[in-house]
Amino acid sequence: MLFTAFQEMRSGSQFIMALFVILVSVLAVMVLSVFAAIPFFGFDGFLAVSSAADLDNPDHIFVLKYIQTMQSIGMFVLPPFVIGWLFAGDSLKYLSMKRPVRGRLLLMGILGLLVSTPFITVVGYLNQEMTFPNWLSGVEQWMRGMEDQAEMTIEKFIEVQSTGGLMFNLFMIAVIPALGEEFLFRGVIQQIFTKMARNYHVGIWVSAFLFSALHLQFFGFVPRLLLGALFGYFLVYSGSIWVPVAAHFINNTIGVLSLHAARNGQSGLEKVVDPDFSAGISFYWPVALVSLLVTIRLVYLMKKRLNVVPAGLD
Repeated sequence: MLFTAFQEMRSGSQFIMALFVILVSVLAVMVLSVFAAIPFFGFDGFLAVSSAADLDNPDHIFVLKYIQTMQSIGMFVLPPFVIGWLFAGDSLKYLSMKRPVRGRLLLMGILGLLVSTPFITVVGYLNQEMTFPNWLSGVEQWMRGMEDQAEMTIEKFIEVQSTGGLMFNLFMIAVIPALGEEFLFRGVIQQIFTKMARNYHVGIWVSAFLFSALHLQFFGFVPRLLLGALFGYFLVYSGSIWVPVAAHFINNTIGVLSLHAARNGQSGLEKVVDPDFSAGISFYWPVALVSLLVTIRLVYLMKKRLNVVPAGLD
């Protein structure tokens, strides 16, 4: 009766229920993580770091990484499994984990992610150069302040010298988001809005919008929106959540390694991900246009090879 009741909910009610599950999961995991941290950091010390961290203090950075990791698990990783259990009685099937991953489609998804990078990079540059009218200058300053704070925190997270530190950064920034964000946004939210609109394009773009908005990085909103949509089409046209998970993981891994290389005075990879636009944006548009066209072609080829019902409509 429990599963039947949740399965028979209208899509709008399922979305509200999903938000409730996320809220409960985040609160429960964070409370448990605080109690687990007290023996190591002390309650007062843990609260002090949470409210006013010193980014130049390695101990504070360690606590912030712990909080970030636990928050991501509570918000992204655990809720999709609970939601899938409630809505379908089978989390793995609900999240499109059971469908076999066809190697060719997996490779096409990874290649699509890599090929799209020049176009996404140019769009990201234009997004960062966005300016507001004078009467919204206060809003723009607030947004840029949030961006600067987030960028400073990430830079401090990346400042590690040991292999173990780099591996933990990859786990925190690449592995957990690739799994959790894809499970939640593509596996759950995209599916709910697809069924609500009875159109998987609507589900893809709504979930991509929410995916980008949740990051609260306004000057990176558009490229993240496009990436989210690309991952959404990977799910639909492959039938397996593991294709967007793999693409998401590779995207984040390249970002972590490029920042790590830049912070340690190395060269090469960071230039591929964050090129110098001093030659003028018009110089890069032909490459970006080719990147867009090839990406669209790859997605179209994935669609032609589709031999399952689009995810979220079965």
